[in-house]
This record gives sequence, C-alpha cells and structure tokens, in this order.
Amino acid sequence: MGKSVTIQAADGHDLSAYVAKPAGEPLAGLVVIQEIFGVNRHIRSVADSYAKDGFFAVAPALFDRAERGVELSYEGEDAKKGMALLQKTDIKKALADVDAALAFARKETEKRVGVIGYCFGGLLAWLSAARLHPDAAVGYYAGRIGSFAGETPRVPVQLHFGKLDTHIPAEQVEAVHAAHPEIEIHWYEGAGHGFNCDMRASYNPQAAALARGRALAFLKKHLL
Repeated sequence: MGKSVTIQAADGHDLSAYVAKPAGEPLAGLVVIQEIFGVNRHIRSVADSYAKDGFFAVAPALFDRAERGVELSYEGEDAKKGMALLQKTDIKKALADVDAALAFARKETEKRVGVIGYCFGGLLAWLSAARLHPDAAVGYYAGRIGSFAGETPRVPVQLHFGKLDTHIPAEQVEAVHAAHPEIEIHWYEGAGHGFNCDMRASYNPQAAALARGRALAFLKKHLL
C-alpha cells in the first residue's frame, strides 16, 4: 500500500518518509511518529491501517539525521542501538522533521492534518501540539512527558498509557493532568509499555483495540 518518498525540513535536511494513501479521496492527513526503532514494519503497518480508514498517512524517518534506513527489532542489540540513536537525536530537529511531514501531508491533501506517535513519538506528538501546528494530536505511552508537562497544547490532545508501564512513572502522567486537566487521558489495565505493538512481547490486543478505537474517533472528530 505504501511507498517511500523524500521530504525536506526547514533547515534543508532531506529525510525519507513512508507514505500510505487511502483508496479514495483522503479524509485528512496524519503524521505517524516512530518509536526508537525507526520506521520499521510496525510503524508502516500503523500508517497502512490508518490509510485503510481514509487518512493520508506519513511516517517520517526521524533518525535519518544520524543514520539512514534505520529499521530495528525490539530486543537485544537492536534495542540498545535504538537507545543510542535516541541519545543522538536533537528534539528540536526531530520536531522540524515532523513539521516537514505535516507540511507535506497538508500540501498533498489540502485538508487538516493530525499527528499520532508512540513512545518517543508519543512525546513528539505532545510537543507537536504545543510547538507546531497540527490540528490534533494523539500520543501513546509518551516517554519523559512529565518533563514537558509545562508545555501548553494549542490543539486537542488524547493520551494513552498502560497501567503496568514500568518505563513511565504514573507521576509523570499525573503532572500532565495537573497542568492540563482538560487533556483526554486514558489508562489501560493490564497493559504495559508498547501495548499497541503486535510485534512486541508486551502486546495487549484488548488494550490496543480499545485505544485504537478511541484514537480513530478522536481524529475523525477533530480532523474532519
């Protein structure tokens, strides 16, 4: 369904992006923001799934500034490499790349564009809502979000967290809720970090399906 394209950030950096188009006229655009494992098979499948729901989905390769073609699995050396690449990633530059994907989706669709991100991408979705100009944002298990609780979203935001997530202390999420009680936050019993990914041991199909339904309804409400 999808294909790779090249887009350009405001600073002149060229990055690749996976694009999945719907069968007919797109309902809206959607930027799918990766985890620390690159634009791998899971992220491409997320983009494909939203394209099937009518969205023009774009997944920018945010690690292209450090290494091109990154596509990692979730265990062992690949997981270590993902963490190492994360340490090399400048958040402001990553947001510039997300912004390029937003601009590309807007140009291609001439419609509203949202963002949806997972883990590292969940944090970037939150920061995109505060610093960029999407029309809505969805974040799954956003790492380190408590450190950015003081950021003020300009658009509607929906957040998803697993009750068993050992990577994100509940205090981080509570800090966001305290600062922004209007934000829609969902917790999932029995779900850990990465519960949405069917390629990880932590996959929770019930939580994933419930969160997916909520995210789709939220995006349609604010983008259509």
